[in-house]
Amino acid sequence: MLVDATAIPAQLRGVGRYLDNLLPALVAAGADVVALAQARDRQHFAELGIDCLPGVSVPAGRLGRLAWEQYGLPGVAARAGADLLHSPHYTSPLRWTGPLAVTVHDATFFSNPEWHTRAKGPFFRAATRLAARRADVCIVPAQATADELHSRLGLDPDRVQVAHLGVDTGLFRPPDDAARARARAAAGLEPDEEFVAFLGTLEPRKNVPALIRGWVAACATLQAGRRPPALVLAGGAGWDRELEAAVAAVPAGLRLLRPGYLPLADLPGLLGAAAVVAYPSLGEGFGLPVLEAMACGAAVLTTRRLALPEVGGEAVAYAEPTDDSIADALGWLLSDPQLREQLGQAGLARAARFSWAACAEAHLRGYEHALRRSRQEGRR
Repeated sequence: MLVDATAIPAQLRGVGRYLDNLLPALVAAGADVVALAQARDRQHFAELGIDCLPGVSVPAGRLGRLAWEQYGLPGVAARAGADLLHSPHYTSPLRWTGPLAVTVHDATFFSNPEWHTRAKGPFFRAATRLAARRADVCIVPAQATADELHSRLGLDPDRVQVAHLGVDTGLFRPPDDAARARARAAAGLEPDEEFVAFLGTLEPRKNVPALIRGWVAACATLQAGRRPPALVLAGGAGWDRELEAAVAAVPAGLRLLRPGYLPLADLPGLLGAAAVVAYPSLGEGFGLPVLEAMACGAAVLTTRRLALPEVGGEAVAYAEPTDDSIADALGWLLSDPQLREQLGQAGLARAARFSWAACAEAHLRGYEHALRRSRQEGRR
């Protein structure tokens, strides 16, 4: 099986985190996996125990890579004797006629195009339509995404494989004092400062301006004399046009910190040390930060939009994605340490149900379906 890992961005997120965890789990399950990777990523995959196809040169830049995917990848896969090609990020080569699996991470390009840039939305809508038409199996991270693809594109449920993502509990686990201290320092927090944490790209769907306004309102309701918790917005800069206005309106005396990307090793300390991890997204294809925060023993606040309830179940607190609802929920959680402790314990138990081994097994079922369908249609 050949996995096209050339779409991984330089900063490890999204598809990069997905493949970093999935590919070793596939190998551990006995799958014969070879990755196609850009030169900068080959050593990284070697350290993960993943073989990379040698002698493959992929052009730099997004347009160059996409052109290579269409015109170079099919020949490379054929010469390598690949019995199946897995394209893990929406797009796939039109000239490949063998068994094909494509991962579709969410369907919000159709349901909520306003969450995406003008260039990105039309491109990924076209890529998803092609995947729905050509792929032998579409792999999705949640049933909510499968339902959206069926309702919006008419994709036959028999051609969809749900594979819930997993969590690396060797990394994401309740942190010790040293890990908490390192994460606090990396985020710019004082040693004992209480804080609310958000982790994710600062893009419109994450609903961060509403979180900021809700946090400000919640701080105003806290017991007199209590120092208001800081708000830490960790993650990459996005294109949310409301964000800067919301930041500028934060009253003096409240601390809002934007440390940007934090090293992966610091994330458990940040999530586990937070009084509340708030992720009031308008909708996700899965919501990995929610799962990782639960695995760190955090009290999590999120919404019931799209796949988020599949992840959080009854182990997290929910709010509507509005300023007032977020404010009420945050105020409630910040004033009740016992409830936060209960949610943290419930989150640990629920997170244990999500493993990369189970995710890999679901992928293998999808690959088997793709191979069967290809044989039935007389393709190789």
